[in-house]
Amino acid sequence: MYGLGQGFQHREEHVDESMLMVQANLDDMNPELCSHVADLLFDAGANDVFWTPIVMKKGRPGFMLSVLCDRSRLNDLETIIFKETTTLGIRYMEASCHRLGREFIPVDTPWGAITVKAGYHKGEMVQFAPEFSECEKAAKANGVPLKQVYDVVRAAFFQQNT
Repeated sequence: MYGLGQGFQHREEHVDESMLMVQANLDDMNPELCSHVADLLFDAGANDVFWTPIVMKKGRPGFMLSVLCDRSRLNDLETIIFKETTTLGIRYMEASCHRLGREFIPVDTPWGAITVKAGYHKGEMVQFAPEFSECEKAAKANGVPLKQVYDVVRAAFFQQNT
């Protein structure tokens, strides 16, 4: 999809076979706690954390916490979930995860270098995205709209790497 620029080296894509999807349904937890719980789970080695709105028994609104992790992280993540949420039980199931090869590439912009994450499938770059936190920092520091920084970084990356 996108051409490879000079000097590109990338890690190969791979499939993780020892993953688990850990889930808990919550209908009595203050949603303000969600970002705190997610931060703790990521710090403890979760690969992904997300929340999905659901309807619980008796029509009560709630949400499902889902955590993708390597099997070796299960005990630590279970402890966080039980201590930091209101759940009385969790479920987990085996999961495999196909991960694209990834490369982090600095791109020159009017606000300095900003990193772009590129994804490779079968050796071909199939997607890329500016690193959000770096774009946000540049936007705030320079009084520029974040969407403008994103657009400039994407255009600069495409120009520098095709």
